[in-house]
Amino acid sequence: MQQVIPEEEVIVENNQLNKTKHPPALYLLFFTEMWERFSYYGMRGILILYLTKSLMAGGLAISAQDASLIYGFFTGFVYFTPLIGGWLADKFLGQRKSITIGGITMMLGQFTLFAINTKAGLLAGLLLLIIGNGFFKPNISTLVGRLYKDGDSRRDSAFSIFYMGINLGAFFAPLVIGIFAENLFAVKDASGAILTYGYKYGFLIAGIGMLLGQILFNLLSQKYLGNIGLAPAKNVQQSDASNDITRPLTKEEKQRMTAIFILTSFVVFFWAGFEQAGSSLSLYADKYINRHLFGFEIPTSWFQSVNPLFIVALAPLFAFFWGTSLGKKLSTPVKMGLGMILLGVGFLFMLGAVAQRGGDVQDTNIKAGLMWLVFTYFFHTVGELCLSPVGLSMVTKLAPVKFASLMMGVWLLSSFVANIIGGFLASFVESMGAHLIFLSITVFVMILGLIVILLNKPILKLMNGIK
Repeated sequence: MQQVIPEEEVIVENNQLNKTKHPPALYLLFFTEMWERFSYYGMRGILILYLTKSLMAGGLAISAQDASLIYGFFTGFVYFTPLIGGWLADKFLGQRKSITIGGITMMLGQFTLFAINTKAGLLAGLLLLIIGNGFFKPNISTLVGRLYKDGDSRRDSAFSIFYMGINLGAFFAPLVIGIFAENLFAVKDASGAILTYGYKYGFLIAGIGMLLGQILFNLLSQKYLGNIGLAPAKNVQQSDASNDITRPLTKEEKQRMTAIFILTSFVVFFWAGFEQAGSSLSLYADKYINRHLFGFEIPTSWFQSVNPLFIVALAPLFAFFWGTSLGKKLSTPVKMGLGMILLGVGFLFMLGAVAQRGGDVQDTNIKAGLMWLVFTYFFHTVGELCLSPVGLSMVTKLAPVKFASLMMGVWLLSSFVANIIGGFLASFVESMGAHLIFLSITVFVMILGLIVILLNKPILKLMNGIK
């Protein structure tokens, strides 16, 4: 029988490692998250297309406007349920059990989308995915933070590495699932034109990816995590008296939680713009971007891999930079403000695409150049790396132990609000035009980014010495 390592021993052992190295448990969580993101981003890459294509083409024949709203509410509620899942983990389940419950539930959701190709099947499948993600998402991120003691300089770097796992899965998923849905299981005519897409097989592959992640996690978690995350926070006995979960919150802890809420409220608008990738940008690419390259027409779903490809390429550079003396001088609010400004820079290139086409003309024969879209994703990615992994790290540093998963749920709640806003924005593209929507997002997020940077000192005061 394998010996169970007390939680304190695992953390101490991890912190006795060379300060440039990370514990093996980080890489277990890396690969678990990678497979979960493969599942999620794989289905997300084909979802808007599955909703809008005709019944004969293998879709559900939903209008682009309604499909954008469905997409927005689905991706929104995926980030609402972590608030509930985080609370249940802290109070009753523990993080490890919650991750398993969430993974299995999401796997069933993907298999439902594969097996039942109706609107009822869509509702059931999306509901299971929403519930499952609520258990999974906040708890695996919290586990990463619990591998490091307070003040450990490796934490921001660890979340950049963990973020690579997220995006490695997100990179491969649209490519693999796009091949299944738009090639291997697509029905084509004699000329090679697609008559019916195999979207349901894409959902099947996404479900299998989720299954692989759960097998990996449950086989190896005891070996590498010991007792970390087994018990709910209220039952964990910490050797450090400052982490006693039975005592009331201190003034400093309440202020740090306030800082989380303030930054989360700004981040909403970053994600509202960023999540256009799966809705308005995907539909725009499908209709108005020249996707031919060297005689090959790039499947629309493949563009969902551009952002994670940049993440995988750039995350090691950011992980290194945050550890340098210059990187350490940049506070969390400044990093996040820069992220919002860079998102706005990305949308400037989409305005270039609209201008190249002569404005909001409806003629699908007039195409914009491919590089406009690529540069948009590049700057969105750089902005994301300044904001998202840094935000995950911030929550694990600022949140009191007894509210660790709950506060991670609060952070993810920003994406709930953002995706619903983003869904409405995408639905307005058809009626108001891409130029006005992209311009509005550009100006708004850049102004908010400057405000966050200007609020740096007051927010740092609330963070009480944690940068």
